[in-house]
Amino acid sequence: MNDDVILVDEQDQPTGTMGKMQAHIEGHLHRAFSVFVFNTKGELLLQQRAFSKYHSGGKWTNTCCSHPQPGEATLDAAHRRLKQEMGMSCSLQCVFSFLYHAPLENLTEYEYDHVFFGYSDEMPILNPEEASAYRYVSLEQLGSELKQDPDHYSAWLNICFDKILEHYHRYR
Repeated sequence: MNDDVILVDEQDQPTGTMGKMQAHIEGHLHRAFSVFVFNTKGELLLQQRAFSKYHSGGKWTNTCCSHPQPGEATLDAAHRRLKQEMGMSCSLQCVFSFLYHAPLENLTEYEYDHVFFGYSDEMPILNPEEASAYRYVSLEQLGSELKQDPDHYSAWLNICFDKILEHYHRYR
């Protein structure tokens, strides 16, 4: 697999490619995606990132996230990573995009993030290199947990949660 990311400007127009680690270390804006899968009860499937991940290891986050490879459609990448990380598939719809900048412990997340929603009652089969645990949670409970202990969650989940709530109620 190619380890390059797609560098973009603030309108998500490609400007080149770069190795994923270099882009994160140097803080270059690049394309990313985040997948949020809900079950029929309206609960969100969260994953706990594997403790061995190069950043945010052990933190709880959305169902899956990553970066499309050069030449790969973002929707195709979202399906690929959902299968690789969580061992599942479902129909996905891009509901919004946002730009965020978050300095982390050893790198910088500076991403133009495409957010996809999916609905499924399929049980995940975790890839232990990607995720160490999973759980379903209501958005109300997650909102409460994010306020009480934001450090247990990924930076991007904390940043986009209000937009997730807004769009969930619009698309449900």
